[in-house]
Amino acid sequence: MAKSLLITYVLWSFGGPFGLHHIYLGRDSHALLWMVTLGGFGVGWIREFWRLPKYVENANMCHKKIQKKRVLQPSMSMIRVFGQIAVGVYFGIVALISLSSLSSFYIMALPLAITLGVHLVANVGEETSNVKTTMIASVITSPIFYGRPIATVPISIVATITSMQHRRYKTPSDREDNLSVRLYRLGLAWLAFTMPISYCVFHNTTVTVTYITDTISLILDSVRIFPFVSGLLESAFLLPYHTWKLFTGGIGLSYGYNQEWEKLFASISTIQTERKRLAYEVLGLHEEATLEEINKSYRVLLKRWHPDHNRHNLDEAERQFLEIQAAYEVLAKTKKGETH
Repeated sequence: MAKSLLITYVLWSFGGPFGLHHIYLGRDSHALLWMVTLGGFGVGWIREFWRLPKYVENANMCHKKIQKKRVLQPSMSMIRVFGQIAVGVYFGIVALISLSSLSSFYIMALPLAITLGVHLVANVGEETSNVKTTMIASVITSPIFYGRPIATVPISIVATITSMQHRRYKTPSDREDNLSVRLYRLGLAWLAFTMPISYCVFHNTTVTVTYITDTISLILDSVRIFPFVSGLLESAFLLPYHTWKLFTGGIGLSYGYNQEWEKLFASISTIQTERKRLAYEVLGLHEEATLEEINKSYRVLLKRWHPDHNRHNLDEAERQFLEIQAAYEVLAKTKKGETH
């Protein structure tokens, strides 16, 4: 069925960054490339505005006319070359972020990721290449740069050169599949790209939350904001974890996720315990002291270290005076909370 230029422009306008117009025109490789890069990072999508008529014309072209080209090798395009290198590096960086913990990462995972990125660009439009030779070139190059993040660049360059040497036009059998099969393949390919990075982001978020919460707690402690403010902020960070456990019993949380949240809870408890210990030490009291003893020690020390009574040692008096007030706030709030 002939493709409509109007429909192509509509799909380009509303779903261009996700490659909807390329799916409509049967350009699945281009669609997948746009799906994983959001329209070539936006630049490629905008650039296509002037190229859509040519895409529609090619989609409507008779296979007999295309077949005349098969004996020739496609001319080399520098835009395609740079695109292959860039997307190869991009896929390599994604692999570094999400799969670098694998023992065979530099031997198999990184070359495979870069090969897929390079071949995806090589497969855009009417052209394709030999993925096996591209993969072999990537695997051979990878050990040379073992353990170095910069490895993504030279591997991508070697893979691109190899891919360009084996470029060819697609045959009709490369393009004739029904829509459901094509969408199924695209879905699997998109999931294969996004799932590792999504898991990595999800897992590392717990570590990030732990770090942020500990940092906030330490800041609150250092500036001596009222304890109930600190408690509210700490509870806010723990809310997603406790809400999930309330409704699901913790089902669906990975072991690592649970571990990070348990560490978070333990670290908060440790900070609160240490805060109270220092407060008792500042007021010169034991941990079993009553509220009456706390009030008495507070009044005595406050009078002793009041700046008006220590003009000869004003800096030390002000420091001690603030520490005594902060320690009293911590212990008074704690004791009042225990009585309620």
